[in-house]
Amino acid sequence: MAAGGSSDAEAELLRGFKTLAVARPDPAAAVYEVRLNRPAQRNALSPEAFADIPRAMSLLDRLPAARAVVLSAAGPHFCAGIELGGPGSPLAGRGADPAAAAEGLRRVILDLQAAFTAVELCRKPVIAAVHGACVGAGVELVAACDIRYCSKDATFVLKEVDMAIVADLGALQRLPRIIGYGNAAELALTGRRITALEAKEMGLVSRVFDSKQELDAGVAKIAKEISEKSALAVMGTKAVLLRSRDITVEQGLEHVATWNAGMLKSNDLMEAIKAFVEKRKPIFSKL
Repeated sequence: MAAGGSSDAEAELLRGFKTLAVARPDPAAAVYEVRLNRPAQRNALSPEAFADIPRAMSLLDRLPAARAVVLSAAGPHFCAGIELGGPGSPLAGRGADPAAAAEGLRRVILDLQAAFTAVELCRKPVIAAVHGACVGAGVELVAACDIRYCSKDATFVLKEVDMAIVADLGALQRLPRIIGYGNAAELALTGRRITALEAKEMGLVSRVFDSKQELDAGVAKIAKEISEKSALAVMGTKAVLLRSRDITVEQGLEHVATWNAGMLKSNDLMEAIKAFVEKRKPIFSKL
């Protein structure tokens, strides 16, 4: 990556965000935290949030100093879902011409979907750290993350069916692949709130921590460990996992063979082998 692109991304991050706090908590770790930062509104997702999230993910994707990203939230709750009256609400997009209004609302929904898809498109692994309530669009946001952890006070609920709408920001597409069709159908059709332990049993989260403090410390440690691995290998693994999710096993094997045909020539592989022989920690390339 050209130095200009890196410095531009860094400068853009310093401009800040309306609804997010983006920082590098530990200067010694190549880990950035993206924190939902509207605690007074229980981090409800406003129109500004749907603009901030893809912008933050795009900048971190371009920043070599960011090798892993933690998605967290300020205040007692992770996310209360879409802000009522904001984009995507059942009242949005109504007008004199029903067809024009429907097309306008369709475009709004596609834009909102793209904001969460930006989490997947970020080449760096994004790890969700969930505490308190995670409602509706909050669940859809964490479903777009690569790994999910939570504290034992966390709860998860898809409330859209109780609001007489169909969840449309990715839950019905991503959750069946994460927790299975039956579990996803139950959550989406009943609107039932599940506990952290239930989320762990379903596979929605990988681990439950006893407190938010332990969650923050544990996730920071995991993110740091990932960030110390070869960036090429980590980004490649994410890319192949996502690609393989949506194609057959045979197609996935062909894809990873093609990928590694180029990547197995990397300096990082040679460094990993040399470090193993010399019994030391490898020093991987900076992208």
